[in-house]
Amino acid sequence: MILETHNSNLYFDGCDTIELAKEYGTPLFVMSETAIVDKCQELKKDFLSQYENTRVAYAAKAFLTTALCKILEREGFCIDVVSGGELYTCISAGFPSEKIEFNGNNKSEEEISMAIDYQVGRIIVDNPADYQVIQRIAREKQKKARILFRITPEIKIDTHAHISTGQKDSKFGVPLNDSIFYPLIQAAIESEYIEFLGFHFHLGSQIFDNQPYINATIKTLDLIEEVRKRYNYTIQELNVGGGFGIRYTEGDSPKPYSYFLEPVMKLIYEFFDSRDLKRPSVVIEPGRSFIGESGITLYTIGNIKEIPDVRTYVSVDGGMTDNIRPALYDAVYEGAIANKMNLERHKNVTICGKCCESGDILIKNLCVPNVERGDILTVFNTGAYCFSMSSNYNKNRLPAVVLTKEGKARLIVKRQSYQDLIERELV
Repeated sequence: MILETHNSNLYFDGCDTIELAKEYGTPLFVMSETAIVDKCQELKKDFLSQYENTRVAYAAKAFLTTALCKILEREGFCIDVVSGGELYTCISAGFPSEKIEFNGNNKSEEEISMAIDYQVGRIIVDNPADYQVIQRIAREKQKKARILFRITPEIKIDTHAHISTGQKDSKFGVPLNDSIFYPLIQAAIESEYIEFLGFHFHLGSQIFDNQPYINATIKTLDLIEEVRKRYNYTIQELNVGGGFGIRYTEGDSPKPYSYFLEPVMKLIYEFFDSRDLKRPSVVIEPGRSFIGESGITLYTIGNIKEIPDVRTYVSVDGGMTDNIRPALYDAVYEGAIANKMNLERHKNVTICGKCCESGDILIKNLCVPNVERGDILTVFNTGAYCFSMSSNYNKNRLPAVVLTKEGKARLIVKRQSYQDLIERELV
């Protein structure tokens, strides 16, 4: 088990969280290598070993460090990046460039040049303007860019509007308008500097129902058939994205990968087999579902403010600078007092951060035992989007990150120093 209790202290992946807080300070991101590798094994069992010619491209935006790149390389996975910084991190870690795909709706010319120079495995084209820049830079460099077109499948999903990406009115993807879509496909097929591999779609994030994936796959297969009829061209690759939901609270009901992938793969196999066509490579891009439940955050409790008959605020030494999601998406988390796990929980409190914002609230109505200054708070399932979205607001320093494995921990990201805060500033 990743989470256990010994002598009233919370243990994570065999490590005493109280000792971790003492040794490395707080706020502290703690990531379990054991849990990460378990996810790799689950994906291998439910997808990679189940279906031939498949790949998993981890969505780096959820959490990325050079240490994670090493784990992913060892496990044989690919990586999906969306910025020059993410690409540079992967390359600096020695991650194979041919196993990197570059996504994003507004890649800069510098980023596209980096991707082509590093010879990344794929560039995901997000819109017609994106294609024109990629084509031009590839021509200037006399190199060939391997691309997929990200389409907007016009599928609505039941999730927060800020993390929905597949609807018709989305900033992501090529619109399925005949006057836009098909001329773009034809140009890619005919270009000597572009190798058009296939299509990509992404519906959003924190999805618990497989029907949107089924609908999007059917729509994409219809497009594949139309492209085949118009241009006598059969795609080689189909990327069906990620967005599979995880458990943040008791109300969440995450499903295994097989729940989403079995019906999708059935549709793909039936489509290509019935036409006696070679099946394409099929790629998925799990991010949150891969890394989210592999991490926790540790905080030290500071001031406690009682407002009689209204609310009790419990302040921690972090907040929206290390977890913006509650303020941004109304995201809900669960937590516990890590040094008082065996004590009765009898009081509801509001966990707030130290930033000068009324919206800096991490958890509302958390049931806790008696809390005191110096206690350690654990917030669960913070592996995705907390470290990657961290900021220096109020000149707060970025937290450290430790990686645990079977009772041992090692530092993989140093805590930012005050000198680090101003090292780019000029007088």
